[in-house]
Amino acid sequence: MENKGVYIKGIITGVVTFISGKLEGMGPALLWFMLLMVVDYISGMLASKKEALEHPNEKEYGWSSKKGLIGIYKKVGYIVTVLVAVSTDYLLSDLISEIGIDYKGSTIFGLLVLVWFILNEMLSILENAGRMGVKLPQSLVKVICRLKNNVDRKED
Repeated sequence: MENKGVYIKGIITGVVTFISGKLEGMGPALLWFMLLMVVDYISGMLASKKEALEHPNEKEYGWSSKKGLIGIYKKVGYIVTVLVAVSTDYLLSDLISEIGIDYKGSTIFGLLVLVWFILNEMLSILENAGRMGVKLPQSLVKVICRLKNNVDRKED
């Protein structure tokens, strides 16, 4: 019974390794993306709770299940968009190899979309921290905004 945890860790490690291998360089970015989505959701709930305490009689402040559900839908949309971008990469890669062109890269769109969403999640977490009363270093906000704008330009 004590070894059950070791087996579960081994299975999780194997699955993560397999997925990372299939996604080439996107594996670590995908894990960061998932972690940041969870942190963003939690920080949004905490910011809403703080605002509700500060404005107890104002209905537009505070956490609501409707807002939370909309946030979850949005995150599911992010995941679907990344899956479509990765699928597009693999489809293009297969088509290019079918016509006889030697092409090494296979995660152009997926990685661009994933990096864009990661930067978006980082900005959202900073916004939530600001709503909680944290004085944000504007240099950090500017750097993340600039990176996001650079990714936007690369997509054009």
